[in-house]
Amino acid sequence: MKMRMNRAVLAGILLVLLENGVVPWLIPSAWSDRLMPHLTFVLMMYVASFGGRHRAFLFGLGFGLLSDVLFYGSLIGPYAFGMGLIGYAAGLVLERRMLTLATLMGVTAMGSVALSTIVYLIYRLFRLTTWPYGFAFYWYIAPSLMLEVLVALALYLPVRKLLLKPAASQAEETAV
Repeated sequence: MKMRMNRAVLAGILLVLLENGVVPWLIPSAWSDRLMPHLTFVLMMYVASFGGRHRAFLFGLGFGLLSDVLFYGSLIGPYAFGMGLIGYAAGLVLERRMLTLATLMGVTAMGSVALSTIVYLIYRLFRLTTWPYGFAFYWYIAPSLMLEVLVALALYLPVRKLLLKPAASQAEETAV
């Protein structure tokens, strides 16, 4: 099966709008500084699984840079670097394994922890945060991880239907 990359980019733009416009209204105010769901990261993991490591790298780099510019203004580049690196690594891992829902959720969970850790370490390097890693993990990495895995699980079937071309239309393309 072949992936529709143009639909992935449009879905990514829609998720950026949802992430910035709708999700802050849905999260309770007591949790607003703890939960930071990265919906485009979840979509990047699907791009890595269905489209390969190179597409996931470019998708992660582009939407990570967009995230850096839009709402993480302290530094430009941590999310672009982290999402690009994790997209490539996830695509590499998922190319070599049989793609199951459990594998995809496991790689999404590991990628979520890795992305948050990379961003934390870059912020720590430039002294933008003074939190110890244990507190950062407890305060925002673990809650965001659980939310991103739940979102990835909820979006599995719709994203698969949206991004993958059916085998019949793929045969028609090769015949033409």
